[in-house]
Amino acid sequence: MKNIVKYITMTAVVAVITLLSHSCNFLDVNDYFQETLKYDSIFSSQRNIERYLWTTANQFWDEGDQRTELGAYACDEGFSLTNDFDGMQYAMGNVTPTNAHRLGKWGSMYIIIRRANTILANLDKAGDLSTLDRGEILGYTYFMRAYAYYHLLIQYGPLVIIGDDVLDTNEQTEYYDRSRETFDASVDYVCAELERSAQYLPLTVPMSFFGRPTKGAALGLIARLRLMQASPLWNGGEAATRTFGNWRRTVDNAHYVSQTYDEEKWAVAAMACKRIIDMNAWQLHTVAKMPDTYKLPNNVSDLPFPDGAGDIDPLRSYSDMFTGEALAVRNPEYLWGRMSPQCTNYSRFSFPIINMGGWNCAGVTQKVVDSYLMADGRTIDNSSAEYPYSTTGFKGGSNVDFSGYRLLGSASNMYVNREMRFYASIGFSECFWFCNSTSDNSKKNQTLTYYLDGNAGRQANNNNPDNFPITGYVIRKFVHADDAWEGDNAKQIAKPFPIIRYAEILLAYAEALNNLTTSHTLSDEDGNSYTFSRNTAEIAKYFNMVRYRAGLPGLTTSELASPTTMQALIERENMVEFLWENRRYYDVRRWGKYESTENEPIMGMDVESTRSGGYYSIVPVNHSRARSRVVDKKLVLFPIDLDEVRKALLLDQNPGYQY
Repeated sequence: MKNIVKYITMTAVVAVITLLSHSCNFLDVNDYFQETLKYDSIFSSQRNIERYLWTTANQFWDEGDQRTELGAYACDEGFSLTNDFDGMQYAMGNVTPTNAHRLGKWGSMYIIIRRANTILANLDKAGDLSTLDRGEILGYTYFMRAYAYYHLLIQYGPLVIIGDDVLDTNEQTEYYDRSRETFDASVDYVCAELERSAQYLPLTVPMSFFGRPTKGAALGLIARLRLMQASPLWNGGEAATRTFGNWRRTVDNAHYVSQTYDEEKWAVAAMACKRIIDMNAWQLHTVAKMPDTYKLPNNVSDLPFPDGAGDIDPLRSYSDMFTGEALAVRNPEYLWGRMSPQCTNYSRFSFPIINMGGWNCAGVTQKVVDSYLMADGRTIDNSSAEYPYSTTGFKGGSNVDFSGYRLLGSASNMYVNREMRFYASIGFSECFWFCNSTSDNSKKNQTLTYYLDGNAGRQANNNNPDNFPITGYVIRKFVHADDAWEGDNAKQIAKPFPIIRYAEILLAYAEALNNLTTSHTLSDEDGNSYTFSRNTAEIAKYFNMVRYRAGLPGLTTSELASPTTMQALIERENMVEFLWENRRYYDVRRWGKYESTENEPIMGMDVESTRSGGYYSIVPVNHSRARSRVVDKKLVLFPIDLDEVRKALLLDQNPGYQY
């Protein structure tokens, strides 16, 4: 492992933002009375202001922690029997206005907003601030406030916008009573605040400050929100009417979500993405081709990247970003990311209990597995003779090593000839795990099997019936070949977590262009003019970059000709490219497809059978938790805490939830 020494050093110096739990909310300003007594000393010097600023930032959480995210387990990516993942509680309908589990963010985000407003209101009190220092503090403060609003917006929908107000203490309830803005007004406000922060934020930060937001973080969040705003759920049409047609603001009867389709919103999203692309500050992460690189299929361009995959190693190019192998602080694909201790810890859920010290319950669904393409870009339903897919039989023959990966001869034919992101991301039965860091030979170089009597199956759960992957798959995306949890010298490589990757910008740009039917001319915040239309050459150029990096062929003329076909391809690409990165939960909602995607049964291998007795049959997961998943359009948005709604008479609850 080339970077282990670097990462041991990095973990000692990199500041990570972690979640601090708070019971207060934006109305409970009395909780800040003692804090206000200290304001004079807080804002007397630059040093104290910076300490207050970064103490406030510490109230954000580690986005790499799947236990407390509306991520894989709250949608159709993941499934687990354990109660460790609160996303499962959401998917089963157990989150209510009185019990948010660990997923509620309303109160903690308004605490951050109020503290940011306090900084802005008192910044001029420090006599030792230079213009440069003041600009830096302004940039981080504006960003921090906007990022708090961003989380409220994507989770709860329309915002209560406080502006620059620092709410006084000991006022009557009416003083704090505010109504929510519409969704469009909320997006516009947050994007404006992010634009303001981008004026001050640096393009890059020193290695020791990796994790601090940059200009790319602000612009990337704008692009993400503008794409969301343009998408069917929020932009008029059938999905918006079906989900929000009757949701109106109490104070004036205005629709919270526009019921009129506006195509120009797609052009605005395209501009937000193209602005980032034209800065030429980011690129997809790639690793140079090596002697053991997987041989490209004949239909994949062998031109140098980004016009083909001829000079790169697709598996390493993708995998190294997540395992800790690539030096995250210099990864050109990260518009924003940070080292994530929780992501490192979470990877333990993918390791088996017996002999490897894991918890063995980070299950991936069959839907995800089946979404990966074959090596030549065909689907499993339309595989070729050269790269066939079969649900019967096994690879046979000798093991095959490529790109640092070992595919065993005992592997099912379902897992042979698949695209490189599949091998980077999915742990399946008869998968080989290296665990190189341990010197204990009995705990390394293991072949894991998830059938009934396998070494990682249901009968190997160490007397805990929840600790086995009931789908027959685990997430392996963040597991490095050196990682081990048991045995002498066992270590784990520190993991980064990507909050925004350049790949997201490229696919978002392709999606925005694909949804245009006419030409739109717009100007960005810097006065640059853009004209956008459904330009198939542009769509192919940027979509294909992501495909080539994965070692797959580019788009065909017939695929590009159909907007409907292209949208389906973009949705599939998002699913596999951003697996377990907290994107799909929001994607299926913004596409207006939450109910249809979640209504599909959770499928997997037959884990109640032995290898020869039927394990390799694709079956519905046979467990009450799978049958208890709730599909209800109210789950498009998270409920606001009941105490908040009761305190603020003008605060409308999200639709479908009882007060």
